[in-house]
Amino acid sequence: MTQLNPFRVLTAALVLTLVAVVLPACNKQKPTKALITVQLEDGTKVGDALVQLYADPAYPLGDPSRLNKELTTDGGGLAVFDYSEFYKKGQSGFAVLDVLCTWDTLVGEGIIKIEEEQENSETITLLPAE
Repeated sequence: MTQLNPFRVLTAALVLTLVAVVLPACNKQKPTKALITVQLEDGTKVGDALVQLYADPAYPLGDPSRLNKELTTDGGGLAVFDYSEFYKKGQSGFAVLDVLCTWDTLVGEGIIKIEEEQENSETITLLPAE
């Protein structure tokens, strides 16, 4: 009959503990972003357009205004919103937000579904305000 070597048992326990701690840390969270491109009807990208993302849920759970953000587009008509700080690992789904863009007298609206750990894109076309 063989006896268990205490040194081997301790080494095996230490290795298992190390693996259990290190492996989850290797799964780094990717950024959760919303990329909004603003353009005119002819496809020309619009710089300096005001872009607002906001939550407008029918049945709010918690404070939906924490997701509200506002940026101005760059010269290429792009506004990049980073929602990584709001996403928690293991969370199922993230958010569907309304988009409102304005530039001079033009307005554009839309909706963007933000999926966790992805770059989510939406293009908004500006039209004359009604």
